[in-house]
Amino acid sequence: MFTGIIEAVGTLRKLERKGDDIRLTVASGKLDLTDVRLGDSIATNGVCLTVVQQLADGYVADVSAETVSLTGFANYKVGTKVNLEKAVTPTTRLGGHMVSGHVDGIATVEQRLARGQAIEFWLAAPTELARYIAHKGSITIDGVSLTVNEVDGHRFRLTIVPHTAGETTLVDLKAGDKVNIEVDLIARYLERLMRFDSKETQGGGVTMEMLARAGFVR
Repeated sequence: MFTGIIEAVGTLRKLERKGDDIRLTVASGKLDLTDVRLGDSIATNGVCLTVVQQLADGYVADVSAETVSLTGFANYKVGTKVNLEKAVTPTTRLGGHMVSGHVDGIATVEQRLARGQAIEFWLAAPTELARYIAHKGSITIDGVSLTVNEVDGHRFRLTIVPHTAGETTLVDLKAGDKVNIEVDLIARYLERLMRFDSKETQGGGVTMEMLARAGFVR
């Protein structure tokens, strides 16, 4: 589990194709690796990866074919910058939101605008993911926890404050770029609960009784 608060920006040092999978070597920049052990998880541009080899200044991880197909790793190359965050601990501040590191798909940057000292982006999400994106809801972009400021169909607007821009790869995004997105976990589980219960009610739709059973109404 992660928070979406980026700890460092790393660089892809090596990518090895192993069939449809990829083994990558990440130079971890300023990320503190003193407490990282083999088997630990590090979110790499929002993708939860397992450390399979420790290096003095980085780590090695494997990316499965399934993950490659759903993320930007299919197009990454040596030198690509990536946002890094270690998995949370019981004492970690939850400064962002609950992030699983299981990327749902890829969004496209449509527009970049200057808004005072901030940067504003309009992005287009895949149609099948748009229903999970809500005004003032949370979304993860390349591992960064952000608030959705506006929604227009499958398009949504984000505002990046100077600190976030300076500490992540978002500062370099431009129109046409692809980013990994993970929608809010609560939206995912709520949909599952509603679909499961709707079968019991045989298409009767959402009811107060259904929401109460799911714990959303007291």
